[in-house]
Amino acid sequence: MVKNGVLTEEQQRQTADNKNNVVNNHSKPVESTPPTDRPVRVYADGIYDLFHFGHARSLEQAKKSFPNTYLLVGCCSDEITHMYKGKTVMTESERYESLRHCKWVDEVIPDAPWVINQEFLDKHQIDYVAHDSLPYADASGAGKDVYEFVKAVGRFKETKRTEGISTSDIIMRIVKDYNQYVMRNLDRGYSRKELNVSYVKEKRLRVNMRLKKLQEKVKEHQEKVGEKIQTVAKTAGMHRNMWVENADRWVAGFLEMFEEGCHKMGTAISKRIQLGSGLLLNGHKIDDDDEEYYYDDEEGDYYDDEEYYDSDERI
Repeated sequence: MVKNGVLTEEQQRQTADNKNNVVNNHSKPVESTPPTDRPVRVYADGIYDLFHFGHARSLEQAKKSFPNTYLLVGCCSDEITHMYKGKTVMTESERYESLRHCKWVDEVIPDAPWVINQEFLDKHQIDYVAHDSLPYADASGAGKDVYEFVKAVGRFKETKRTEGISTSDIIMRIVKDYNQYVMRNLDRGYSRKELNVSYVKEKRLRVNMRLKKLQEKVKEHQEKVGEKIQTVAKTAGMHRNMWVENADRWVAGFLEMFEEGCHKMGTAISKRIQLGSGLLLNGHKIDDDDEEYYYDDEEGDYYDDEEYYDSDERI
């Protein structure tokens, strides 16, 4: 019997025999024979930042590799991940905890190694390693593929990636609509300092959001006016197309004037904000804090020194 997927001494000897049961047929490894008298210990590893359903599906595939599987999942620490891949959104503790709440995972191995070797397989009594088949570049310099070793000894189980979802994709969605998410959190009570947003940028975002809401109101009234015109046309017995054409011309002219007015108003407000910020800057005070701002002639905006992340923070 096996308790929690841990092997007895006899089963460990059988596992050792399986390790040596690799046939070299024109350099193509043959998959080792899985044990039948105990759960097969399958290992999957990764960063698992912003844990999503793509991660869960890959772990489900690993768990279902065999009828009776004990799934161990290794998660790399912040130190090694930031060194070889880049900055994460979640801390290592948060990533470990996310994995513990996935129903396919039997055991989480914190601070997992970047490259798997025989010593690690022996320590955790691992029969197979599960991952997608694409070569994963070994940034540590130990080899071309971090799974090169387990593939060579026939202990690699292929899983399939889920298209259309990844941690990088989620981050890109946020970056794409950055201003909307900043305003969302400002409206929820977060300070501009917590969001790493400059004084000028906060004011501009608030003005732009007010203009956007005003435009939405105008569009809403446009639709109501159109409905009333159609009602009047029916009551007066006039041809519907004539009323629609006249209404469209009137509304289009109004919207054109409105958009031009909004543009002029936005430009004027931006200049006022810049002028006010310039006065504060010359007075060496912005809000109640000693913050350093500078002016970029090309962009025509003020920026906080900490508004941009370093290049090594890419994910």
